[in-house]
Amino acid sequence: MNRKIMLIISLLTISHLFSQQIPDTIYSPEVTVKMYPKKSGTTIHIDQGHRNFHTKDNRFLPFAKLVAKDGYKVAGFEGKFEKDKLNDLKILVISNALSENSRPPFVAPTESAFSKNEINNVKEWVKNGGSLFLIADHMPFAGASANLAKAFGFTFYDGFVMDPDDKGIFDFSRKNKMLSHNMITNGRNIKERINRIRTFTGQGFKTPEKATSILNLKKEYTVFITDTMWVFNENTPRISAENLSQGAVLEYGKGRIAVFGEAAMFTAQIAGRDRVKVGMNSAEAAENYQLLLNLIHWLDKVY
Repeated sequence: MNRKIMLIISLLTISHLFSQQIPDTIYSPEVTVKMYPKKSGTTIHIDQGHRNFHTKDNRFLPFAKLVAKDGYKVAGFEGKFEKDKLNDLKILVISNALSENSRPPFVAPTESAFSKNEINNVKEWVKNGGSLFLIADHMPFAGASANLAKAFGFTFYDGFVMDPDDKGIFDFSRKNKMLSHNMITNGRNIKERINRIRTFTGQGFKTPEKATSILNLKKEYTVFITDTMWVFNENTPRISAENLSQGAVLEYGKGRIAVFGEAAMFTAQIAGRDRVKVGMNSAEAAENYQLLLNLIHWLDKVY
């Protein structure tokens, strides 16, 4: 079997697995030392005004339940990013947004999920002290958030990042040096220290010089910049993932921004007929929930 056929089979399998995703409502990791007493912490707003694939009460329900367990309040954000609305926010989470006109089959070029005015408003809000958690998966989600990411110096590639075996599931660890050592992966104490993170098919992006990359991709990995979601062939443009990231943080003015190129890693889902666990509930992703908490603490400016 040649590589082209293997690639198509591999990607179709992954596509089918991820096409029917429901939140794992049973997943509930223990939070031994809560950041705040119950529902007394900072309010985290999760965007659901931009045709988001992940929202507070659906595919990001495990995300919302976890941070609530840590003492945070969680609310959905509806509508456009207007200045007066943003002024009331401290932490904003945007996961897999799409434009109003976006419909499958998704083809390039991908339309921005956000207007120029919205992007300018979010940029100003972060510069003045807001904390943004921007998550944009593989195509078309990467393309839909590319202009917003660019406002902060990040370059998104509207495609899929794959390893030499044509799989997009990666393990980032201290051992393989793909997981960087920094204040977020080290945490505030030994219980918050992270040694391994798993991601589940996303994009790779270029970071600005002052950003700290947390999840470092390898030069052996390839970014396929496809013109149609989940469609690949020998003519599909591709670049090396060398020096690219799948997760990074940046202090921007008085604010902070965390940017990640894969969304399932921050939730817990059941996928496909075989009810495969995808995300924080996966045995191989046992430390993912702690990374999420550490990132929220950093965005909350606890440290």
